[in-house]
Amino acid sequence: MIPPVSLLPSFAPWLDVAGLAVFAASGALAAAKRGQTAVTLAFFALITGVGGGTVRDLLIGAPVFWVHDPRAATVCLIMAAVIWVTPERWWKDSALGWFDAVGLAAYAVYGVTKARGYGIPPVPAALMGVVTGCVGGIIRDVLAGEPSILMRPELYVTAAALASALYMGLVLLGVPAAVAAVIGAGAGFALRAAAIRWRLALPAYGEKR
Repeated sequence: MIPPVSLLPSFAPWLDVAGLAVFAASGALAAAKRGQTAVTLAFFALITGVGGGTVRDLLIGAPVFWVHDPRAATVCLIMAAVIWVTPERWWKDSALGWFDAVGLAAYAVYGVTKARGYGIPPVPAALMGVVTGCVGGIIRDVLAGEPSILMRPELYVTAAALASALYMGLVLLGVPAAVAAVIGAGAGFALRAAAIRWRLALPAYGEKR
């Protein structure tokens, strides 16, 4: 029997909202920087915000969250409206990357907590964290005609993997879930921030020779 969502830790909804908001903002910014319409900004915000969570829910057998909870789509649309009505000069070129980094870390940890709440074993649950954190950004890049973040050298999936694995490992060691979430999300964000700042990357195939 699938456990009810009420078994999720009490902090989990805050991670969900944080991930939704910043991912939606990154999607809206991607459209805004290409001079798109308000409708396109809203679409990019929604698809970026809910993309990873949708794939996760389908894989773990959960109801697709944003279809049953109107607050999710509302948060995405509000973020699109905020981007639309604010001056372009407020948003530096690096803003998209930093929004994405926050969303990646928060959503990776939330993905693990939700997967575990639905009875998924630790290793697949950690992988669901990676899916939750990365898929929305991948969809955004594809729709925007940008090279997928997966194909860029800088650390991205690795940061999501660090956040989800560290959170899962700490919880298994008996660390309180809220503390583990802060540590896991903080570590994931720090690694992604370092990758943005210093262009950190794993060795590519062929470079190891």
